[in-house]
Order: sequence, then C-alpha cells, then structure tokens
Amino acid sequence: MTALDILNVYIQFFEKRDHKRIENSSLVPQNDPTTLFTSSGMQPIIKYLLGQPHPEGKRLVNVQNCFRAQDIDEIGDNRHTTFFRMLGNWSLGDYFKSEEIPWFWEFLVSELKLDPKRLYVSVFEGYKNIERDEESVEIWKELFKKAGIESEGRIFYCGVNDNWWSRSGTPDDMPEGEPGGPDTEVYFDFRPEERKVEDLEHEVKSGRLLEIGNSVFMTYQKKNGSFVELPQKNVDFGGGLERLVAATEDQPDIFKTSLFKDIITSIRESTGLAVEYGRTITQDHYPSGHEGQVLHEQKDDERFRKVGETSTRIIADHITAATFIIANGVVPSNKAQGYILRRLIRRSMLRARDLGVQNNFIKHVVEKVISSYRNTDPYLEDKKQEIIDIIESEENKFRATLDEGLKEFEKYITAGFVDKPETTKKMLDSKTIFKLYETFGFPYELSKEEGEKRGIEIPSKEEFDIELQEHQQKSREGAKKKFNN
Repeated sequence: MTALDILNVYIQFFEKRDHKRIENSSLVPQNDPTTLFTSSGMQPIIKYLLGQPHPEGKRLVNVQNCFRAQDIDEIGDNRHTTFFRMLGNWSLGDYFKSEEIPWFWEFLVSELKLDPKRLYVSVFEGYKNIERDEESVEIWKELFKKAGIESEGRIFYCGVNDNWWSRSGTPDDMPEGEPGGPDTEVYFDFRPEERKVEDLEHEVKSGRLLEIGNSVFMTYQKKNGSFVELPQKNVDFGGGLERLVAATEDQPDIFKTSLFKDIITSIRESTGLAVEYGRTITQDHYPSGHEGQVLHEQKDDERFRKVGETSTRIIADHITAATFIIANGVVPSNKAQGYILRRLIRRSMLRARDLGVQNNFIKHVVEKVISSYRNTDPYLEDKKQEIIDIIESEENKFRATLDEGLKEFEKYITAGFVDKPETTKKMLDSKTIFKLYETFGFPYELSKEEGEKRGIEIPSKEEFDIELQEHQQKSREGAKKKFNN
C-alpha cells in the first residue's frame, strides 16, 4: 500500500465509525507563542481535550503535518525524521479503551493486513497516584487470544519515559495546567524469525521493533504539582504515516520505502554521489567529473557506505522538512522558526559537501519532494518556485561564507586550543566558537559537527549561549548609550 492508500483507508475507517474529519492545521502554530512548530496531532485541539466543545462533535479524525526540531540530532538512522505526518483520531469524552484498542487492532490487521504475530504492545506500569493500566492489558490479551496468539511475552509494562504522553514529556516535566495521560503502544517486528522478545527496549534500539502507533488516554491535568482527573475521558491516538508505510512494506529503513524512493534517487542523481544509498559503488562507477570526490579518497569501504547512507538520509529528511516549512510562510533567519529552517538547509549543504558536492543541488531535490507529496499536499506545487527561490538564495549566501568559515576553523585548530590538564584531547574555547558564529555566520551546531569529525572537543551549547548572551547584552548597552547621547 502506498502512503496515500494508507491515509485514505485510515480516514475512511474512522469516518465509518462516526468520526468527522478536521483540517490539517498549519505547521507553524497560529496564536501560540509557546511552541515554534506543530509537533503532534493533538496540539491544535488542546482546548477541546480540556473540555471545550468542538464544533464537529466528540469524534474526530485527521492527518496532521508535524515537525519536531528536537529530533534534528537524531536524523541519520533508519527511522527518525523531523517532518512526518501523524494519523490521528480522538474521542472527546465519548468512547474509551474498550473501543479504541480493538479499532486500532482491526485497522492494522484487517485493513493494512499486518500479521498479528508480528505485533507487540506496551502499557503503562503506573506512577505515584496513577494506577497501572490493567484494563488495557485485559483488552490486549483478549485480542491476541481471538487471533490464536499466546499473549504471554507480547505485552510489556513500561514507565513514564515510554508510556506517558504530554506535549512536555514525563509528568515531572509538565507545566501547570498541561493535560496528559498514560498510553498503550504497538510495535511491529521486522525480524520475526529471531528468538522471542524478552527485552522490549533492547529490541527497539536494535531496530528489530518499530513503534507504529500509540493510543493516549488523556485523562489528567497537572495542578499544584499533582494530577487531577479531567472532566472528560479522552482518547488521543497518533500513528506515524512513514512508519506505517515501513511496516506494510516490511522495510525497517524508512528511507528505503516507496515514500522516500524518488527523493533518495534525486539526491544521488542531482549531486552525482559516489555512493548509492544502500551499497557502495566502485571507483569505476564514479560519474564523469566526480573522480576527485571526498569519498573517492576514503580507503575504508564500510566507512564510505555508512557516510553515504547517513548523509543521504539527513539530506532527504532536511530538504523535505525545509520544503514544508517554507510553504508555511517561514524564511531563513537567525531567529525562531527561521533559524531552524536555516539550520536544516545548511546541514544539508554540509552533508553534501562531505560527499564531494560543491555546487547548488537542492533545487532538484525540492522538485522531487513536491512531486512525491503532490497527491496529499497539492498546495506545494503552487508554491514551488517560491520555495526554490528561497532555498537557492540561502544556498548562495551560505556557500559564500562557508569556505571562509571552514578555513578559519582549520586555523583555530592549530592556534586556538586552550589548556585542559585533565585530558589530552584537543579543545577549542567558547570565545573562539562564538567568534566563528559572529564573524562568519558559522552556527554552533556546525562547529560541533566539524569538531566531532576531527576528534576535537567543542564547548557545550550552554557555554556558547553564555557568550551569545554576553554579546547581546553588550549590544543592548551600546545601543542604549548611543541613544542617550
């Protein structure tokens, strides 16, 4: 099934169960200063989860475009993306666990045709005055039993780090007034031939299991440091479309699914990469004119395969995210959403540079992103030229300063070390890193990445932020003095 097929089947499945489809909210929240981007399907309907009546009723369904900036540093593996589409259905004080869990099971097994023998689940183990979720366990046991599957070893109890959901994370991290609740999660097994799953966390980290959806029973609100029950019991389901595609295609690498296939191909073709995603191309297969690429000079074949795969994943994710962010009215800048957008574009350029690409190439990737998403997000086509113009402008600006900034970075490697008696590892100080940022527009994150490549320790983000704050304070004081004169 294609991504569009899954999307349509999901919406129809819940519309048949009296859910009303609501619009996909903007990726940039409107009138919400607390967050930069819409990062979950429930974010736009918080007030309705808290009890305000929704104009469409108590049963809702949609597909929400989401972006999570905190996931940027995790990009490069086979399952994380910053931009994703979240399938969501909600009950606002209507149905609860006994309806939600069997419906999700039916959707996975009957509609998507996933083998129930390849499904595992987790439930909430309890926390302080919030009880262990025995009700969900009993529902799951019955579903496995009806499918002729022994439930022993299929259901795992997990704590607040895994089976509690709120916009802010665990209960202790939630601010006053924030709603949240325990959830039950479903995992797909990509290696069913292996031994029985005994350690859920280990198998998730190994790549064997992939979470494909979770049903949050949002029934609590934080007040005065503890939790009180909301006036209504809510269901907030979320399922990542990209992960569901991976499960239906039995492909543990999201970037090898049909959803990303054309985008990945475009990156290779438009950059002339020497490494095909998933396998190394020998020297004889280098495209004409690319014989001098960085990868050509690497001796370790396994390293070049990993460099190629990781960089290709990062470029594919970041350009996809940048395309959608620009389409939602954001332009590159040094503040807020614009800073995140700039970082996505510049990280893509640096990754392409690692692969020996020196020319502008993002335009061709953007075109393929828009083509790949045109059936679900047709508005991208109308904004294509605007998106390309903005990205190419940023490419040109960054390329003009990148070479100079990298040369300065290399100079500081030999001249800018500070003494650090407790270790023999080389280190650059925070003032040097800030100077690269201030003078050459070299973001902290890029200094961090360049340092890691060379085995050089870079100051923490907190230390960099102190330098930035001191600079900003001096600037304010200087402006004030000038104004007073």
